[in-house]
Amino acid sequence: MAWTLPNTFTSTSGIVRWTSFGPTSPSASKKSPIPIVFNHGTPFSSFVWRDIARALATTNTVYLWDMPGYGASEMRYTPRSANPAGREGDEEENEQDVSLFAQGRIFADLLKHWGLNNNNNNPSSPNPNPNDADLPLVVAHDFGGAVALRAHLLHNAHYRALLLFDPVAVAPWGSPFFQLVRENAAVFERLPASLHGALVREYISSAAAGELKGEVVEGLVAPWLRVDGEGRGVGQQAFYRQIRMAEERATGEVEGLYGRLRGGMRVGVCWGREDGWIPVERGRGFVGLLNGGGKAEGERVELRVLEGAGHLVQEDVPGQVVGAILEFLGGVEIPGST
Repeated sequence: MAWTLPNTFTSTSGIVRWTSFGPTSPSASKKSPIPIVFNHGTPFSSFVWRDIARALATTNTVYLWDMPGYGASEMRYTPRSANPAGREGDEEENEQDVSLFAQGRIFADLLKHWGLNNNNNNPSSPNPNPNDADLPLVVAHDFGGAVALRAHLLHNAHYRALLLFDPVAVAPWGSPFFQLVRENAAVFERLPASLHGALVREYISSAAAGELKGEVVEGLVAPWLRVDGEGRGVGQQAFYRQIRMAEERATGEVEGLYGRLRGGMRVGVCWGREDGWIPVERGRGFVGLLNGGGKAEGERVELRVLEGAGHLVQEDVPGQVVGAILEFLGGVEIPGST
């Protein structure tokens, strides 16, 4: 079944493509199913959540989106100077902002657009009722975790619950390849298209503990091979842009706030045992930060390790991922259940 995002939202960094679907008939129960929002990471797209979202949509309305510069969302092409060693000032000024700083703000705006943030009219309220009917469960992976954390801690986005899978949350982060590209993005942008495609395929494949199916690899790689109507490699430029704009400062700004994250909101963390991109030890450190500030025993966040999973947990162990979400969801109070 093809994966498409038919809806659009105009953000400060370009057009966001998104979709939402759920139960075809109202539940006989008086309980209102919790909406579930999925955030993808890099260099992925909402495509990684497709099967898991479909499984959960039998009972809950799900929302998925591609961040600007990713997947089906806008990838803005910026003409380059002939100098591969650097960029002209106007190139930087006019370039699409796909940084974590921008994505956090955009996610907060998108939740308002969807009507899933109860503080639309009261942005100064720091602790909304976590059981308000319009608040979602946010399920986020990799960079999507950093986006969700920044949106909540800095941009007043509120969730009923937050479940993170192998999130980018604690520095240092980024694989050796990621670091190499970040330091030499202007050179990589000029690779022949065939070499670029081979590189992206190999990089994405390395995120999984097992071997990815060919159609999965192609589904994840396709956006980075996109060519516009003038034959320009918008996907290739976008791939290296998002790596170049990734700054550890984006997580450093909020690391000291993780101990305040709970505030009545249920939080969960899951990690692939064999994650070679962000080792599980980093997850233990992150959970330690979440549990700072003298959390009561019942409020402490536990790390759930997913056996047999690498970084791309959705493809390695989809059954464990669905099980983790359902178990976590079972501990979230549903409006109208009392």
